[in-house]
Amino acid sequence: MKDPIDRLIRRIRDDYQATATTTGLEAPSPAVEAALRHVPRERFVPGDLVSRAWDNTALPIGHGQTISQPFIVALMTDLLALDKDSRVLEVGTGCGYQTAVLAEMAAQVHTIEVVPELAQAARERLRELGYTRVETRVGDGRAGWPGAAPFDAILVTAAAPGIPPALPEQLRPGGRLVLPVDSGWQAQDLMVVTRAQDGGLQRHKVLGVRFVPLVPGQNPPATGETD
Repeated sequence: MKDPIDRLIRRIRDDYQATATTTGLEAPSPAVEAALRHVPRERFVPGDLVSRAWDNTALPIGHGQTISQPFIVALMTDLLALDKDSRVLEVGTGCGYQTAVLAEMAAQVHTIEVVPELAQAARERLRELGYTRVETRVGDGRAGWPGAAPFDAILVTAAAPGIPPALPEQLRPGGRLVLPVDSGWQAQDLMVVTRAQDGGLQRHKVLGVRFVPLVPGQNPPATGETD
């Protein structure tokens, strides 16, 4: 019997292959795959769901939120084009799983969560696992984190009706914002927004997805699956 993480990686690779014509990515990058292998996903799910921790699916974590589908975590992380010097803003900490994956690859992660209980639990969990280069804040992620900007990459984990205007302003030139955006009735597109050297924005639609909505006044919950 194969190790659960090996099975999960195989399923993620299958999803990359199945969506390659729209994403342009045929497989997870070695760095992303290594991060997924190193982060113990079972530490980020409720105790009664540990047996499903390595399923390629979103799972509930309380407060109406979920831990994201691993394929989506991998894809969105790849789309950020991180390196070891990257400074990242995550909007929607949730349980901290995506945060940990980002922290495996980047120099610094700032993450914002609107639910205080989730933010505190994620902060403690990440600290216990040794992720010391993560800063956690409770607040409305649509406003970003101006005091820590500019960022090399920003990741949003819930669907907004449009691009929150504060976020691209906090990207350095050449930086990337990856987020799901409403594209019509019950439809959403995963998008990559790149800030050009002159400050202009280049937008690229990647994939149809399903995320919970970004509710006004709230941080995005950590969730999302392929459409």
